[in-house]
Formats: sequence, structure tokens, C-alpha cells
Amino acid sequence: QVQLVESGGGLVQPGGSLRLSCKASGSMFTINTMGWYRQAPGNERELVATITSGGDTNYGYSVAGRFAISRDNTINTIYLEMNGLNPEDTAVYYCNADGLYYSTPRYRPYNTWGQGTQVTVSS
Repeated sequence: QVQLVESGGGLVQPGGSLRLSCKASGSMFTINTMGWYRQAPGNERELVATITSGGDTNYGYSVAGRFAISRDNTINTIYLEMNGLNPEDTAVYYCNADGLYYSTPRYRPYNTWGQGTQVTVSS
């Protein structure tokens, strides 16, 4: 199957910036859409941003204009540049990917999540 590993979380002051990375690995797989979601304590998981294999992007309303998602298809990695962070951005950020993986005798769909990385915005 496909595994996702996130990195780049941490503690940042209000107004600061962070960059998250998420790398997909596995054997014989394709990736369609990758994205970031976040979940704060007591809240539901919400969309942050997604990006397709062709580079089309979609952002949650609360981050549009502050965050930017990008993708390097050659290394199966996406990035999330987060600027203008505020305490409301504090959450665990999860990477998500969907596509196809090969399991004999054919390709099968998958949708998988990373384990999450904590982002804390506080002075």
C-alpha cells in the first residue's frame, strides 16, 4: 500500500511562518490528489488545501491567501507554506492522498492518511 510521512510542524509565534512536507512511499502506485487537513481539539477535521496531479489547487476558506500548497511529482511530495499564522491555526495537520496501488492481479483504489504533525501558534 501507500504510506505518508509528514514533517515540519512545531511551535511558532503569531504572524510567523512554517513549512510542512508530506512524502508518499510504497511500491507500484499512482497518486491523484494529495492534500492537507487539520483537526483542533474538540473540532472536526477540516480541509486546509488539496492539489491534483495536474497542479489544480483548492483551499479552505480560513487559509486562502495565507497558505500555499505545492507538489513535486518526481519525489511524490507535497508542501504547505503557511504564512501569517495565528492561534486559530493551532491543530494537528494531516496529509492525505488517493490514487491506485497494484495488488495482484490489478490496480486498486486507495485513500490514506499520515499520522499527523502538530502545529502550535502561540506567543
